Amino acid sequence: MTRTLVTELAAALLARGAQMATAESCTGGLIAGACTDIAGSSDWFERGFVSYSNQAKTEMLGVDAALIDAHGAVSETVALAMARGALAHSRAQCSVAVTGVAGPGGGSAAKPVGTVWFGWSVDGHTDAECLRFDGDRAAVRQQTVEHALKGLLRRLG
Repeated sequence: MTRTLVTELAAALLARGAQMATAESCTGGLIAGACTDIAGSSDWFERGFVSYSNQAKTEMLGVDAALIDAHGAVSETVALAMARGALAHSRAQCSVAVTGVAGPGGGSAAKPVGTVWFGWSVDGHTDAECLRFDGDRAAVRQQTVEHALKGLLRRLG
C-alpha cells in the first residue's frame, strides 16, 4: 500500500512541478525512507528532517521552544510549526510533519500511546489533524507513514 501511495504522490508532485519535505519525530525518517525507495524521487523529494528531540525541532525546524513547553511536543501547535519549519528550511513547496507517541511507553492519559499529530503545508495553507492508532510501536509508525502520505496526496488534489 505504501509504495502505491508514494507512486501516486510522486505523480501529483511532478504534475505540479513541486517538491516536498518531511519533518518527522515519531517515525524517525520512515516517511522520507518510503519516498526515497522510489527511483527518481530526487525529482520531487527535496529533503527530510528527523527531529526526534525537542531540541532538534527547535534547531532544525525553528519550532519555538516556548510552544513545546506550553503545549508539549505532541500537539497541534507543534505539528503546524514543524510543517511550516520544513518549508522555511528547505526549497520544497509542500510538507508533511508528524509528532506522536509510538510506544510502548511515553503515553499519558491526555496523550496515550498511538496518539499522533499530523501537519501538512500546501499552497500556503497549513492544517493539522490528530489520530490515535492501535497496535505496537511498528504498527503505529506504519499507520502514521500511510496517513501522512494519504493526507499530503489529498491536499495536493
